[in-house]
Amino acid sequence: MTPAKVLITGSGLYTPPNAIDNDALVASYNAWVDAENARQQAAIDAGEREPLAHSSSEFIVKASGIQSRYVLDAEGILNPERMRPQLDERANDAPGIQCEMALAASRQALDSAGVAAADIDLVIVACSNLERAYPAVAVELQQALGAGGYAFDMNVACSSATFAIDNAVNAIRGGGVRRALVVNPEVCSAHLNFRDRDSHFIFGDACTALVLESEEVATAASSFEVVGTRLLTRFSNAIRNNAGFLNRVTDSDPLAVDKLFVQEGRRVFKDVCPMVAELIRDHLSSLQITPSSVSRLWLHQANRHMNDLIARRVLGHEPELDQAPIILDRYANTSSAGSVIAFHLHHQDLEPGAFGVVCSFGAGYSAGCGVIRRR
Repeated sequence: MTPAKVLITGSGLYTPPNAIDNDALVASYNAWVDAENARQQAAIDAGEREPLAHSSSEFIVKASGIQSRYVLDAEGILNPERMRPQLDERANDAPGIQCEMALAASRQALDSAGVAAADIDLVIVACSNLERAYPAVAVELQQALGAGGYAFDMNVACSSATFAIDNAVNAIRGGGVRRALVVNPEVCSAHLNFRDRDSHFIFGDACTALVLESEEVATAASSFEVVGTRLLTRFSNAIRNNAGFLNRVTDSDPLAVDKLFVQEGRRVFKDVCPMVAELIRDHLSSLQITPSSVSRLWLHQANRHMNDLIARRVLGHEPELDQAPIILDRYANTSSAGSVIAFHLHHQDLEPGAFGVVCSFGAGYSAGCGVIRRR
């Protein structure tokens, strides 16, 4: 029996209502730095500690290419006395924060695919951080949508979306699932240390959704065939977050810096770029597709310099803007949602038969690659 061809037939994007540009973020950070240096003035004068340095919009753009980001809450982040989002705790019978985000993105994806929620057989919620251990956000979303089949959560950090796509593709090819919904509700602002000069600007919030269907049941006028998927993991501590359910029994400080996003930026750049470029090139080669045949790279949106280097290594030349579109300038790093945002905003212009690559990479290390072709 020949496995069913799998198509991406719809995509959706939820963008939070609040945007913070670099100038506003820097003003908040620098106000905190000034207050902290004043509190520690005696130690600074005694040579016991170095004064904290200001951040700047120019530094952020040069380091990352990021100019702005969308967040669920801006007021709490920009308050120098708080510097973290202020989100309300919800009752158990109220929709979860991530479920609400996921509903908005999912409904848009279902509409673009021309698919009723009841016809979905599989829902995967895949993201870097889930708002609770259980019950699964995916099962909550399944019920809220009125979807059928089964649902589960998964976490592969910034590669969660591509790993979920691989799971959905395999489920459809296996014949047990006809239609799947992959959703990535990322609340990255909640695990970001806004008092760390090297990373306070990195993340934003967003949610993406994709509908994948067996060719036998798909009716959308526009679609992309999933030609192949490939996944890779290699253990590294260069990106880490130690928040977890064991914190309370190890008596560790739940507000310690290591319970938030921590990374060794230069090491990550050096390790990950060649790994990802090799993954993409090897995957294309296995499918007998030349890099010159690839019309678009929808890459993980973490850092402009990383994307440019990976694209150069894959394509063999400096990429044009439309070959490797950048959305991190206004969305920042939205973890697993980034590559899907790039796809959602930059795919309609491709001609039938054109090849593209959706690729994400991040903590783990993890990297996922999906080669797709416009129908």
